[in-house]
Amino acid sequence: MQKNIPSVAFHTLGCKLNFAETSTLARNLNEHGYQKVAFSEPADVYVINTCSVTQNADKECKTIVKQALKVNPDGFVVVVGCYAQLQPEQIAAMEGVDLVLGATEKFNIAQYLNDLTKNESGKVHSCEIEDADFFVGSYSIGDRTRAFLKVQDGCDYKCTYCTIPLARGISRSDKLENVLQNANEIAAKGIKEIVLTGVNIGDYGKGEFGNKRHEHTFLDLVKALDAVAHIERIRISSIEPNLLKDETIVFVANSRRFVPHFHIPLQSGSDAILKKMKRRYLTNLYSERVAKIREVMPHACIGVDVIVGFPGETEADFLETYNFLNALPISYLHVFTYSERPNTEADAMEGVVPIPERKRRNKMLRGLSAKKRRSFYESQIGTQQTVLFEGENKEGYITGFTANYVKVKLPWNPHLINTLHEVTLTEMAPDGLVRCALLAGEKVEG
Repeated sequence: MQKNIPSVAFHTLGCKLNFAETSTLARNLNEHGYQKVAFSEPADVYVINTCSVTQNADKECKTIVKQALKVNPDGFVVVVGCYAQLQPEQIAAMEGVDLVLGATEKFNIAQYLNDLTKNESGKVHSCEIEDADFFVGSYSIGDRTRAFLKVQDGCDYKCTYCTIPLARGISRSDKLENVLQNANEIAAKGIKEIVLTGVNIGDYGKGEFGNKRHEHTFLDLVKALDAVAHIERIRISSIEPNLLKDETIVFVANSRRFVPHFHIPLQSGSDAILKKMKRRYLTNLYSERVAKIREVMPHACIGVDVIVGFPGETEADFLETYNFLNALPISYLHVFTYSERPNTEADAMEGVVPIPERKRRNKMLRGLSAKKRRSFYESQIGTQQTVLFEGENKEGYITGFTANYVKVKLPWNPHLINTLHEVTLTEMAPDGLVRCALLAGEKVEG
C-alpha cells in the first residue's frame, strides 16, 4: 500500500440494502482519497454498517468493534446503519467506538473524518427520523457476479414488531432515470445479475419527486429495467404479497431479463396473528399470489419469510402456520424467531412466548424448509437450465445459481467464473446442492 494514503475497511451486518449502501460509502471514501482494505487487515478507519432487526444488534456490534481493534488498536471506528439511528448513545458508550452517524449523516461520512485521533467516547451525529426524507441511490459490487441495486428506502407500514420505519424513515423512491443510470453503470462493469433491493420495493414510485404520490409503479420500474441492455438477469429480492400484482407476475413470466424467483414475506399462517402484526393481507390473498405464480411459471422458485413466537401465538396458531406452509407449493423458508424491539407495539403485548418454545418452533420450520428446498431441487433434476457461475473454489467445486435459484456445482474451473452456461441438472449431491453437466457444444474460454 502507498504511504500517506489513509485506508478504510468495512463490515456489513443485515440485509442486501445495507450491502448496497456500504458499497456506496466505500466509493464515496475512495473519491476522497481513501484506499479500501479487507476488514481483517490493519486500517486507519473501520466502518461498521449495522442492522436492528433482532436483539443481537448490540452484541454483534460490540463483537465487530473488538475484532477491528484487535487488528489495529489505533483504528478509528465509525458505526452507521439502522442500529446507529435507533440507539446512538448506547453505541457511543461502547469501548473503542469513535463516531456514530445516523440515517442521514452516514452518506456524509467523509466530512467527519478530518481528524482520525481516537476519542475518549464516541461522538454522535444523528438526526430526527422525520429528516430522513430524501433518497440516496446505492448499489453494491461485491464478487462481480451480481449487484444489489437500491431502488427504494423507508416504509410507511406500521407492522407491530418492526423498527425499520423508526430507523429508516418514510417510504421514498429513487427517480426512474437514476435507477436506469445505475443499472447501466452496473452493466458496464461486466456484472451479469442485478438484485433489486429496498425496504418495501413494491411501494416503488412513492416519494420519487419528494411527494407522497406514486409517479411510477413497481410494474413501470420492472418494464423499464427489462429494456436495459447487457444485463442478463434481474432478480426481485423481496416484495409484499399485497403489492405483488398479477400484472407484474405475468410480465415476469414473459420477461427477457427478470428471473422466475419471488421472495414473498408471509410472517404467519394464522389470520389472527397477521391482524395482531398489522400486516396488510390475510392468508387467502397470500395463497392467491402463490397460485398465480405457479399458474404462469410452474418452475418458479418461491421463498417465504416467517416469524415464530410472536406475542399471543398459541400452539394452535403455530400449527396453523406450519400446516399452511406445508400445503403451499413453495421452495424454501427464511425463519425468524420473534425478538422484542423497544418502541414497537408488540413489545407491550401480552402472551409472551417463552424463548425455548420460540426456538422449538423455529427448528420445526427450518426442518420444513429443508424438506421444501430438497423437494423443489429434485423437481428440477433432468431439466436444462442457464447457470451463472460464481467466483469461489469450494472444496474443488465451482457453484452457481440457475435462473430459478437452484444452487448447482461442477468440478472447479476458473474459466467459468461470472459466465452463463447451459447445463443439465443431473442429480442431488450429498451436500444438498445439485450436480450439473455442461450441455454439448458449450464452450469454456481458456
